[in-house]
Amino acid sequence: MSSQPEHSTLLIPGPVEFDDEVLQSMSHYSQSHVGPPFVAVFGETLTMLRQLMQTSNPASQPFVISGSGTLGWDFVAANLAEQGDDVLVLHTGYFADSFTDCFQTYGVNATQLKAPIGDRPQLPDVEKALKEKKYKIITVTHVDTSTGVLSEVKALSELVHRVSPETLIVVDGVCSVGSEDLQFDEWGVDAVLTASQKAIGCPAGLCIMMYSGRAIETVKNRKTSPGSYFASLKNWLPIMQNYEAKKPSYFATPPVQLIHALHTSLTQVLARSLSERFAVHREASQRVKSTINSYGLKQLASKPENQANGMTAIYLPDGVKPSEILPHLLKRGVIFAGGLHREIAAKYIRFGHMGVSVTDPARKDIDKALEALREGLGEGIQLLRDSDVECILIDPTIITARF
Repeated sequence: MSSQPEHSTLLIPGPVEFDDEVLQSMSHYSQSHVGPPFVAVFGETLTMLRQLMQTSNPASQPFVISGSGTLGWDFVAANLAEQGDDVLVLHTGYFADSFTDCFQTYGVNATQLKAPIGDRPQLPDVEKALKEKKYKIITVTHVDTSTGVLSEVKALSELVHRVSPETLIVVDGVCSVGSEDLQFDEWGVDAVLTASQKAIGCPAGLCIMMYSGRAIETVKNRKTSPGSYFASLKNWLPIMQNYEAKKPSYFATPPVQLIHALHTSLTQVLARSLSERFAVHREASQRVKSTINSYGLKQLASKPENQANGMTAIYLPDGVKPSEILPHLLKRGVIFAGGLHREIAAKYIRFGHMGVSVTDPARKDIDKALEALREGLGEGIQLLRDSDVECILIDPTIITARF
């Protein structure tokens, strides 16, 4: 039984619902950020991140910095690229546009390779782009939170290593780490950036990253200084190395209570095998998507291979807007997110199913959400009739809208 105050169940693609023990860790008494007790906790946290991202290479290095996942873009642009460098950004939604903007802020030339909404750039097109121009970096959003599109990092990495082995592979894993398989060493990834508040299951406020030895050497061999002071890997690298070695160190004060919460959430995540964790997310995702299909609704990511396991982006029936359906869900104690993709934001909603809402068998968050969606669509029938959009009530419990 949860000790949290009664509240609507948060099922957006992050932040997610948090476990009681994680939230209790946030109330840890004040500690010195360079005292032995906290240094030990931070060191263990960094080591557990190696397990989560599946790296045992001592040349790689985890980083945990105060900030949102967005800060990870700044770290990449300010450290791995220099002014005038060319980078290739694979576009599967809103966040590729934002990453591009970040690169351009630092004077980096960012080229986008776009796919139709709901799809991902195809490998032959990526290969063609890499052969036509030399790119310092290629970036891929593992799961784009705006579309629910899952990119295939393993195959992409194999392609890049074959066609353009000098190109650094950067994965935006903000909406994937903890719910999707990501094998840092095995797949030859150079950088992963993520955040605490999604599948990792810790409150927002931490930018979490992993850099390969090759990426770190790239930073050390820069012709110019990093384009940021706070987001300089040269400033943070010795700090993280020292903390992981259980040695006190200082550049900027870490958020002590958030680190305690992250330590707790990672302990919970790693209490079972990662393969089991990913399987639980896949099973929940398949149930969500199957049920949504039975309601006659469509996903932005229409191809099964493009569908993320931690979230689902759902097209609404013609004539129904997120602003009309989301209040019906809230009345039933469920919070979904509206659309985020600039071109179609008013046509869809987003359902986050990751973290404790999926992994804790005692919670019925997913069942509650699917029922709320069914009932909310039922209320939406009147809206459809009022606007002369054709609907069919095929039985007392299932509503199908014609698109």
